Amino acid sequence: MSGGEGSWGRVAPEARRFLRGRTRTLGTLALWSLLESAHTFLGGYGVARALDDGFLAGRTGTGLAWLGVAGAGALLGGLALRGVFAGLADLVEPLRDGLVRRAVRHALDRAVDDPARAADASAVSRLTQQTEMARDSFAGLVLTARSFLFTTAGALAGMAALAPVLLLVVIPPLLLGLAAFLATLRPMAAVQRAALDTDEALAARVGELAAGLRDVVACGAGRAAAAGVEPLIAAQAKLTGRLARWGAVRTLALGCAGRAPVVALLAATPWLLGRGVTAGTLAGALTYLMQSLLPALNTLMAALGSAGTRLVVVLERFCPPPAAPLPTPPQPQPPPTPTPTASRPASAKAAPGTGNAHARGPAAGPTPGPVRPGVPAAELRGVGFAYGPHAHPVLDALDLTLRPGEHLAVVGPSGIGKSTLTALLAGMLTPDRGTVLVAGAPARRRPGGAPDPRRTLLPQQAYVFTGTVRENLTHLCPEPDAVPQARLRRAADALGTAELLERLGGPDAVVDPGALSQGERQLLALTAAHLSPAPLLLLDEATCHLDPRTEERAERALAARPGTLVVVAHRISSAVRADRVLVLDGTRAVCGTHAELPARSPLYRDLVGMWGADGGVAPG
Repeated sequence: MSGGEGSWGRVAPEARRFLRGRTRTLGTLALWSLLESAHTFLGGYGVARALDDGFLAGRTGTGLAWLGVAGAGALLGGLALRGVFAGLADLVEPLRDGLVRRAVRHALDRAVDDPARAADASAVSRLTQQTEMARDSFAGLVLTARSFLFTTAGALAGMAALAPVLLLVVIPPLLLGLAAFLATLRPMAAVQRAALDTDEALAARVGELAAGLRDVVACGAGRAAAAGVEPLIAAQAKLTGRLARWGAVRTLALGCAGRAPVVALLAATPWLLGRGVTAGTLAGALTYLMQSLLPALNTLMAALGSAGTRLVVVLERFCPPPAAPLPTPPQPQPPPTPTPTASRPASAKAAPGTGNAHARGPAAGPTPGPVRPGVPAAELRGVGFAYGPHAHPVLDALDLTLRPGEHLAVVGPSGIGKSTLTALLAGMLTPDRGTVLVAGAPARRRPGGAPDPRRTLLPQQAYVFTGTVRENLTHLCPEPDAVPQARLRRAADALGTAELLERLGGPDAVVDPGALSQGERQLLALTAAHLSPAPLLLLDEATCHLDPRTEERAERALAARPGTLVVVAHRISSAVRADRVLVLDGTRAVCGTHAELPARSPLYRDLVGMWGADGGVAPG
């Protein structure tokens, strides 16, 4: 079944049911439209009679009278349009209201069935853009189709009243052009349907990425994230080109249907005059074609080619899904013939839950690589940074040296530059002045946006993706499949994540990010950081959704892990646990132990007092 046939097959029953319930409104529209037919009839007929019975016969008064009749027909047409628009609202608004109800019901049902996808961008598109698109397309289609039908009836009746032979000349090329145009509707509907499918998929994908954009950048997964979006953008561009090409074909068919009857009438003029057709009759026929029939035909074709195909495709999205076919009973299969296979040692078999770890050889899991003796874990030398050439500097002439294995807490008011500092250490930002070194080498992005193996950055919004628990815990390791099950358990026990892993169903269970709380996401991300081999671990308020006891356990476990730990602190307890505390105060920075800083930094003294008054939670 083609796209157009499938779309119309689903929409047609719903359309018939909708229209059957509004026969009175349709009848009102038809009655008003009869006046439009009278307007069309009188327009051409009055011109023909004005010429033949008036001006060409030397009776000017009669000619003017017939032109007055034609003018009265125009008044009837204006009255008809007023009534038509009044009745159109009674037909269009119920359609829009019904579509809104269906969109809301569908979104609520989907949210109940799958709470993780409650915030569905495609549902928003259906409720707003597609609903209004259907309303406007339906209104335009009703207006143009009604106008064409009653205008055509009036024009053909007028030509038949003037000279029936005119119909033999005009109708065949008109039908030929209509057939050529109608042949383009089905493929255009299929392309419109594919374009809307792609638009919804693109909106949903971009919405998913937007929620975790910061984490994608922090993990260096920009290229992988773009790989899921770029094909949709390319497909949308390709479909737009196909629509443009079919639009060109439709324009050719429109020209054929709109001009061929006029050309045929002019070409047949000598023959018609030989059969007694008068000049006034020919002028009246041209009036019917040029002023009534062809404009109505052009408007109809434009509406069918754009609004019509779009309406069918959009309405399909509001129809109930087709019933799934009954499953075919399985056929009995003969038992497989055993084939000889090479045996392998029992030690080569994978243990349950370890995937293909046996293929990579035994691995206790990568541990943080040692920093060369005498080389700091990280170092900032006269670093200055501002968000713009004329902006006030966030950091100015900052000097800081982190020793291997050191635990540093960073404190300061909200917006003072704590996240900027971690971004500079992670290589995500480039300093305006000075140098940032990690393990003796400049901190910068790797070619292609790949993550820097020397550091791991955990932002406040923890990145958890749809995949197994194991994949979420080991994605920061160079060989995720090689991490043994025992190492996963040790990391979970150290971080206090074991209970959460058991509730999720174990390492091989699939994680639904939308079903996790912010704290649960942070626990998974912290466990992944614990397993990471990076010698520098940066926590940018990565424990803010944990309770104090869970936070303390996580920080102590990460501090005990080989490597250097930098924590953006939001509780006094985090600063107390650290070896040193860096206080950021505007462009000034003071570094020391928790015991030293109250005497050296008035800001730290104030922060300690505020944290104590607020139960240990940092302001901002």
